[in-house]
Amino acid sequence: MKIKVLRRELRKIVLEANIKLRKDLLSLLNQAEKREKNRLSKKYLKTVIENSEYALKEKLPICQDTGLGIVFVELGKGADFGKKEVEVIKEEVTSVYKDSGFRNSVVRPFNRTHPKFGPPEVYVEYTNKKGIKISFMAKGFGSENKTKLFMLNPNEDVTPYVLSAVKAAGPEACPPFVIGIGIGGTSEKALFLAKKALLEDLSKQNENSLLNKLEKNLLKQINKLKIGPMGMGGLTTALAVRAKEEKTHIAGLPLGINISCWALRSASAVIS
Repeated sequence: MKIKVLRRELRKIVLEANIKLRKDLLSLLNQAEKREKNRLSKKYLKTVIENSEYALKEKLPICQDTGLGIVFVELGKGADFGKKEVEVIKEEVTSVYKDSGFRNSVVRPFNRTHPKFGPPEVYVEYTNKKGIKISFMAKGFGSENKTKLFMLNPNEDVTPYVLSAVKAAGPEACPPFVIGIGIGGTSEKALFLAKKALLEDLSKQNENSLLNKLEKNLLKQINKLKIGPMGMGGLTTALAVRAKEEKTHIAGLPLGINISCWALRSASAVIS
């Protein structure tokens, strides 16, 4: 594929993810603010909405923690894409972060001196669709640190485990949340699905009827916890729950849970 096009589209979505709140998420925040009865929680929701508007106007990051970059690449049939393109992605994301003055938050796990602007994590998958879809997510670690993996018994109810993960996250992960759920596969696949679920359009229902029912029930149960925006109580602990599934082994039921703070930052582009 043309490297110039790849760089251009990457730069566009990396900037967009960091300074422009997704329309589906902004809509849910506005709805939550309108129905909230708790005075402090309502004020907080109004503040984050205003913060998002100001960030877009001034071309500033929505959050000071611009996270660790994650790039999901979905390759359609006959896509011209290889190791060179992966290296370009890593270079370009790092360059955008540096050029934009975003926080340099990437360090080696043991030697944590001299933070860098990258590189991002890059995941490549193959699909039956046309073209190449590239999605970028800026994942802050206030919420990433609350990730949970449970290896359950077959047919075990996932609900209490999701609720326990949300309780454990509490106000430290900056609610109201968007909860990503991954069910099935192996341990690492469940966690991957949970994170990728956060890319789903929050304004649409899950096409899988069983997962759609699960999402609605989990959202209802989570909001009964009344943790609320920044732990101040109220009606909205989570804005949405999105779930993805994969076939798994007869002897187990992996459950991955990935939580996003209210500032779920992602953007996508399709390159033909």
